[in-house]
Amino acid sequence: MDTHPRSPRDLFEGRRHFEIPAFQRPYVWDEESQWAPLWDDVVRVTESYLLEEGKPPIPNHFLGAVVYESKTPSAGDVTRHEVIDGQQRMTTLQLLLDAAHEIVAGRGHQTEADQLEELILNKALTFKGRIERFKLWPSQADRSAFAHAMDPEEPRVEEHRVIEAHDFFRREIEQWLIGTPDEEGIVPPGTEELRAKELCSTLEHRLVVVAIDLSGHEDSQLIFETLNDRGTPLLKADLIKNWVFRKGEQIGADVDKWSRTHWADFDTVWWRAEISQGRQIRSRVDIFLQYWLTMRLQEEVKAELVFRVFADYAGSRLSTPAKAEALLTELRKDADTYRGLSELDVATPEGRFRSRVIETMELAATTPLFLWLLSENHSVPRDQVRIALDAIESWVIRRTLLRKTSKDVNRFMVATLKSLGSVDAREAGNAIRKFLSEQTAETRYWPSDQEMLTTLPDVKLYGNIRQWRLQVVLRAVEQQLRNQSTKYEAVELPWGLEIEHVMPQGWRTHWDPPPRLTPEEAAVRDRVVNTIGNLTLVTKSLNGSLSNRPWTDSDATGLVDGGESGKGKRTLLDAFSLLVLNKEIIQSHIDLWTEADIKERSVVLTKAITQVWPGPSMEIQEAAFEAARA
Repeated sequence: MDTHPRSPRDLFEGRRHFEIPAFQRPYVWDEESQWAPLWDDVVRVTESYLLEEGKPPIPNHFLGAVVYESKTPSAGDVTRHEVIDGQQRMTTLQLLLDAAHEIVAGRGHQTEADQLEELILNKALTFKGRIERFKLWPSQADRSAFAHAMDPEEPRVEEHRVIEAHDFFRREIEQWLIGTPDEEGIVPPGTEELRAKELCSTLEHRLVVVAIDLSGHEDSQLIFETLNDRGTPLLKADLIKNWVFRKGEQIGADVDKWSRTHWADFDTVWWRAEISQGRQIRSRVDIFLQYWLTMRLQEEVKAELVFRVFADYAGSRLSTPAKAEALLTELRKDADTYRGLSELDVATPEGRFRSRVIETMELAATTPLFLWLLSENHSVPRDQVRIALDAIESWVIRRTLLRKTSKDVNRFMVATLKSLGSVDAREAGNAIRKFLSEQTAETRYWPSDQEMLTTLPDVKLYGNIRQWRLQVVLRAVEQQLRNQSTKYEAVELPWGLEIEHVMPQGWRTHWDPPPRLTPEEAAVRDRVVNTIGNLTLVTKSLNGSLSNRPWTDSDATGLVDGGESGKGKRTLLDAFSLLVLNKEIIQSHIDLWTEADIKERSVVLTKAITQVWPGPSMEIQEAAFEAARA
C-alpha cells in the first residue's frame, strides 16, 4: 500500500477522476455535524495567516483518511481512482472547492479562481459533456444533484443534501470574503484581496488527508472492512493520559501517584461509557475533556481537536512537578463536579437548570458555562450561581417558546463564558445577567416581557415544540399558580403528566355545530387550538378518556367512546384533575370553551411564564438597542 499525506492540489491536480461505486451509500453529511465545523476549521487556518498577533500560523488541518484504488490509465484518458473509503469527505471537499471557485470568480479574483478550477474540472475538450470532466463522480443516488451543483447548466435537482451543502458553502464563503461581521460583530481580518488569496491557499495546500492507495492489492474489500469494523479506537483521553504521563516522567514527577490520585477514576466504566452527544456517540471522559477545555480557554473546542488543544494548553503548565500537580488537581476537582451533575436535586437551582435546560431543552452547549459556575476552582457564591442560572434558563425558555433560532447558541455560550474573563467570581451572576440583557443580535437577544405578551399568545406551540418541553413549561406554570396562595396544598406534581388540548385538535367531530365554520374560520381554529391557552396537563389514563369528546354533558349524551358514557370533557376534568391549571377552566366555563376563551387564557399563562422566568434588565436592554440603532 502507498500511504502519503495529500493536499487537495496533490489529490486533484492533473487529469484525475475519482469515482465512487454506484452501490455505496448516498451523501449523508449535514450542516451541524460536518459542513459548519469544516468551514470553521477552514476559516481558523486561513485567518491565522491574516492576523498580525505574532502567533505562528496554523500550518494545516487534517481531514482524515481516504482509501482508493488506482487504475492503469489509457492513452489520452484521465487517471482513474475508485474510492473505497472516504466518499463523504471527498464529495464535501469537491463541493467546498467548487463553491469557493464560484464566489471568488464572481468577486473578480480571477487568479485564485483559475487555481481552484484546476482542482474541480478536467477541462480538456475530449472530456466535455462526459462525467470525466469532473474530478469526482459520486454514488448513484447523488449523481444528478452533484452534476447540477458543479455545473448549473445541468438540470436542477430540488431538496437534495448535495445541493444544500453546496449552497451552505457558497453562502458562508461569500459572507466571509466580503467581510460580513459575525454575531459578535467581529470582521474577518485583512482586505478582501488578501482573504481571497489566503483562502485559496488553504483550500489548495493546507487541508490534508492521509491517502491510502490500494493499487495492486488483492483484497481491497478486506482492508475496507478492517478500517471500518474492527478494533477499538483510542479515546482522546487515552492520548492525553499517555502524553501527560510521559511529560511527568520527563520532569521527574511521581507519575505512579498521579495514576492513583488523578487518573484512575477516568479509566472506570462510568467515564469510558459511550453516550449520545447530539448525533454523535462518544465516551463521557472525552465529552468532559472537551467541555473542560472550552471552559478553561473560553473558546469553542472541536471534538476532533481535543488532544491537540489539551497539549497546547497544558504544555507550559506541566513544566515542573508543582505546576503539573496544581493543574491535575484542578482537573480532578472539575471532573468530580461534572460526575456529580447527574445527582443534583431538581429542587435546587443547579438541579433544575440541568433538568430543564441541558436535558429537556437539549442544550448541552451550556455545559461549559454551567461547569464554570459550579467549579470549586472558581468559588462562585451560591446566590450568584442562582442569578446566573436563572438568567440563562429564562433566555433559553423565552427564545424556545417564541421559536427563535438556536443556530448560534454554541458560539454565544462561549461568548458568555468569555465575558466572565475579567469578572470577580463574587459578581459572576450579575455579570451574566447584564451580558444577556445587552444582546441585540437576532440570534442572541433575550425576549422582553412586552414581546412575550405581544407574541406568545398567538404562537402555534403544539406541533412545533416537542411535547416534553411544553410539559416542563406547563409544570412550572402550575407551580407558579400554586405559589400565589398558601391555601393551596403543597403537593408535588407527579411525573408522566401529558399534554391535553382543552378544545380537541379533532374539534370537527363534536365542536362545530351548525352553522359550520367556513374553511377560513376552520383554518384559524386549527391554529388557535395549538396555542398555549388551549394546552393543559392531565394523567395518561385521563388523556385517553378525554379524547375528542364535547365540553358539556348535554352534548355528550349517548357518547360511549373512551368510556365514561354521557360525560363531557368539563365533567371529567372536574372529577379527576386537581391542577390549578384546570380549576379556572372548569369553574369559569360551565357551558362553553371557545376560541375567545383560549386567547384570554393564553395571555394569563404568558403572564405566569414571565413570572416564572423573569426577563432581561429593561434599562440595560433598551440602552443596548438604542446604541445599536445609532
